[in-house]
Amino acid sequence: MFKCLKTIVFTVLVLAFAFGSVQAKELIVGVDANFRPFEFKNEKGEFTGFDVQLFDAIAEDLGLDYKWQTMDFNGIIPALQSKSIDAAIAGITIKSAREEVVDFSHPYYDSGLVILVRADNEDIKSIEDLHDKVVVTKTATTSVDFLKAVPTKDVKLLPNTDNLFMELLTGGADAVFFDSPPLMYYAQNQGQGKVKVVGPLYQGQPYGIAFPQGSELREKVNIALLKMMEDGRYAELYRKWFGSDPK
Repeated sequence: MFKCLKTIVFTVLVLAFAFGSVQAKELIVGVDANFRPFEFKNEKGEFTGFDVQLFDAIAEDLGLDYKWQTMDFNGIIPALQSKSIDAAIAGITIKSAREEVVDFSHPYYDSGLVILVRADNEDIKSIEDLHDKVVVTKTATTSVDFLKAVPTKDVKLLPNTDNLFMELLTGGADAVFFDSPPLMYYAQNQGQGKVKVVGPLYQGQPYGIAFPQGSELREKVNIALLKMMEDGRYAELYRKWFGSDPK
């Protein structure tokens, strides 16, 4: 019986050690580091933005140890599918095709698509004016899907938003068609006087934090996120980055 008791104690210790190791694991969180104002490096070289500070607050509430893994946006979903990252926050639109391969948190931001043109452009006022124009957008995003139904002269796909703005300013494209927050932020800051947003908001779309399918982390993050929305911290962070109350 003593031998049996020693075996049970040893087994319990091994399982406890293993569980503790899992709990202490440093999570890897995927992020697109070029998506103002959600995630970017500021003048001091510090990683910041709405997404970054939102996840920082969630992680603090949950006591999570994690590190950022920067990557091109089109690599995020494959990385979640292969489980080489544990989560991702990068202005990722929740859509059915993605929900088939990854899990999403509760929506945390309502976005949409807009058109950005050079400041002196008077030809483009809406999506209907793109029929004979060269349009540039970001690879593997919902804007690509939307443009498939728009008769344009050409659609160029580039990996990050800085590329989109440069292509527009150097004359390589007549318009940028992409998510409203980074385009509006650029027009009001670095691109002020150089570019302008025109037309209405197209295809309202929610952003969510993404996880590999079946991740236990998803429910914990959901609880922390909804808690932030209830206690006012989410609204405070939203006002800081977007200058208005959450819709």
